[in-house]
Amino acid sequence: MHLTEYLGFGLTLLAMPFFLCGTVGLLRFPDIYTRLHALTKADNVGLGLVTMGAMLQTHSWVTALKLLLIWLLILVTSAISCHLVARTALRRGIRPWQNR
Repeated sequence: MHLTEYLGFGLTLLAMPFFLCGTVGLLRFPDIYTRLHALTKADNVGLGLVTMGAMLQTHSWVTALKLLLIWLLILVTSAISCHLVARTALRRGIRPWQNR
């Protein structure tokens, strides 16, 4: 195995805690707004690390570019969907959690 394959595998392993933190945030945070924050931040970083790991393991620049474009598309759609869910929750009267 070459160094780039080890680095790609390491980046993929490094992404696992981010996905785990996003999942824990989804299950444990008190309201929809903090859950959305945990999911969008942690999962986007985790997916970025997986994408970089896959880009290092591929031998084609075209495939690496496609992976990068897919990740960028997911970043944009994640931000848009997070905004739409939060706006809908706010319009329905779901108030943000406050520690009292």
